[in-house]
Amino acid sequence: MAYHRFHGVDTRIVRIFNTYGPRMRADDGRVVPNFINQALKGEDITVYGDGKQTRSFCYVSDLVDGIYRLMMSDFVEPVNIGNPEEMSVLEFADKVIEITHGKSKIVFEELPVDDPKVRRPDISRAKDVLGWEPVVGLGDGLEKTVGYFKKYCLSSI
Repeated sequence: MAYHRFHGVDTRIVRIFNTYGPRMRADDGRVVPNFINQALKGEDITVYGDGKQTRSFCYVSDLVDGIYRLMMSDFVEPVNIGNPEEMSVLEFADKVIEITHGKSKIVFEELPVDDPKVRRPDISRAKDVLGWEPVVGLGDGLEKTVGYFKKYCLSSI
């Protein structure tokens, strides 16, 4: 915003929240690939803390659509692009086990000091200005993501 204000440069600012989908790196360390990898390998799923901290997950095609709409607009203020449907990390672990048809157990480890308790975007600006909101549900998105991991990543994890 400072650069836009000072230099008058035409800018777009998107704030991206937890995005997932096919072609994620299997070893990137984020919760989606970690849980999917562990479940597909039949390992215990590692949840940090009590698992009550929340996250929201935006499927990649929804993110791309939001960014595209922002780029095609003349809106210069920051816009959050993400999915406001929030769930606990523990609920997400259960969902991954369900989608993978796994038998993994959930194990708990100490919560890192900097781990956020809540991660949920306010997308009201994206709705109002861009007419955007996510359309891919978590179940459908995870099915596609797990399918990708089974096909392309399982041998490398």
